[in-house]
Amino acid sequence: MRVAAFLAAFALLGATAATDTKSDVVSLTKDTFSKFVEDEKLSLIEFFAPWCALAPEYEVAATELKDKIPIAKVDCTVETEVCEQLEVRGYPTLKVFRDGKPSDYKGARKADSIVSYMKKQALPAVSVLSADEVEDFAASDKVVVIGFFPSLEGADFAAFNEVANQYRDDFLFGATEDDAVASSNAVSAPGIVLFKKFDEGKNVFGGKFEAEAIVDFVKENSVPLMDEIGPETYGDYVERGLPIAYLFYSNDEERKTFGAEVEPVAAEFKGKVSFVYIDANKFGGHGNNLNLKSEWPAFAVQEAKKNLKYPFDQSKKITKDAISAFVKSIVDGTLEPSLKSAPVPESNDGPVTVVVGSTFEQIVLDTTKDVFIELYAPWCGHCKKLAPIWDELGEKFKGSNVVIAKMDATENDLPASSPYRVEGFPTLKLYKANSNEIVDYDGDRTLISLIDFVKKNGVHGEAVTVQDTEGSESRADEDGHDEL
Repeated sequence: MRVAAFLAAFALLGATAATDTKSDVVSLTKDTFSKFVEDEKLSLIEFFAPWCALAPEYEVAATELKDKIPIAKVDCTVETEVCEQLEVRGYPTLKVFRDGKPSDYKGARKADSIVSYMKKQALPAVSVLSADEVEDFAASDKVVVIGFFPSLEGADFAAFNEVANQYRDDFLFGATEDDAVASSNAVSAPGIVLFKKFDEGKNVFGGKFEAEAIVDFVKENSVPLMDEIGPETYGDYVERGLPIAYLFYSNDEERKTFGAEVEPVAAEFKGKVSFVYIDANKFGGHGNNLNLKSEWPAFAVQEAKKNLKYPFDQSKKITKDAISAFVKSIVDGTLEPSLKSAPVPESNDGPVTVVVGSTFEQIVLDTTKDVFIELYAPWCGHCKKLAPIWDELGEKFKGSNVVIAKMDATENDLPASSPYRVEGFPTLKLYKANSNEIVDYDGDRTLISLIDFVKKNGVHGEAVTVQDTEGSESRADEDGHDEL
C-alpha cells in the first residue's frame, strides 16, 4: 500500500463534539467522550485540571493538526467519571486513542513534538514509497529514515523493518524499491539515508545490514551536533547512553563565541559524546550539580547513568584545543571523575558519624561494621524532623559494631562505585558488614522502628545491647525476637 493512502488518513472526520470558541481543541464531556473515541480512528486527548494543563503548546499542536488528527481534552475536575474509568492519576495526562483503545502518549510535550509524534502514529512503521513520494516524505519531519531496497523481502529489509518497529514513536521510516531514486540520492540498494533538518542535511548508512548497526547509525545521526538541552530533551540524551558535554552560557554572545570553539570538538567526537548548549540563567543549578562554580561560561561532561562528573577547570579559557584534549582524556578513561566533598570534620566522635564525599568508602564500606546512613539535605523538612531521632539512634548503638552515620548529599557526591543515586530526602540505607549488601529502609521514622530494622537486618544488630525508649536495656531473646 502506497504512502499516499496513509497520508490521506490524516484527513480524518471532523470533531463530533462542540469545540471551545476560537480553539481547535475539542472539549469532551462524559456524554460526548465515548462517541468521539469510537468515531475517530486516531486522536490525542489531554486529561487535565484547570491549574495544570498543557496550553498553549497543546493549542498550537491542535491548530497544526486541524483536519488531520483531532486533538481533544477532558477537564477531570468536572468529568470525574471519565477520568476515573481511565485511571488518570496525575495532570496533565495524555493518551493516544486508536479505534477507541487508549495507550500512553510517550513523546515530549512541546507543540512541534506533539505534532511530530502524532504524525508518526498515523503511519505504519515503514511507509512504502513510490519514486514521486520520496522527496516529500524525506522532508515531512525533523528526522526521516528511508531505506532503498531491490525488494521489500529478505534479510536486509527485515533488519530495517525491525528497527522501524522499535523506533516508530521517535522517527519516520520509509522504504522504496525504485532504483532511479536510490541513484539520485547517491546510494545503491540496499542502502539507507537519514534525512534531517539540521547540520549536514543527510547521512548515508555505511555499515552492515543488521538491526544493531542500523540502530547505532540512527541514534548517532538523529541528534544535532550541538543542540539546546532542557527538561524536555534531557531524558533523550541520557537514554542515548553517551557522555553529555555541556557548554553553559549566560548570554547570546557567550553562546556564539564559545560555541565556535566547542562545535568542532563536537564533530571530532561525534558518536562518542553528545554535545549540548545549556542556558545558565535557567539551569545554572545543574552546573552546581556537575561541581562547577556559578561562573559562566563553563564546560563540563557528565556520564549520567554512572553519576560521573568531569568539570573543566574554570580558571582556564574555553578553546578548541583545550576542550578537545579534555574530552579525549575522558573518552580514553585517563581522567578521574570529580568527587564533590565537604572538608573532613576535625572532630567526629559524636553519636552520629559525619561522612563526606572523600571519606564515604573508608567509613561506609568498612566491612567490619554495619553502617546505617542517612543521606539528607539541609533544607529538607523531613530531614530536620528526623535529626533528633537519628541522634538518639546513634546514642543507642554508640561504641558497637553498628555505625549510625549521615551525609549532606547536596554538598557531597556518592563514589563512582555506588550502585544507586539519591532520588529524594532523606534516603536511609543500611550497609551490612562483611558483604556491603545494601538494605533500603522505608519504614516509619520512629526510634523503635529504626532500632528494630538495624537489629533484624544488620550482621551485628542482634548482638548489640541497646537502651529502649524507656531507658531499660533490651536484648534479643534466645528465639531471636527483639524486646524493645
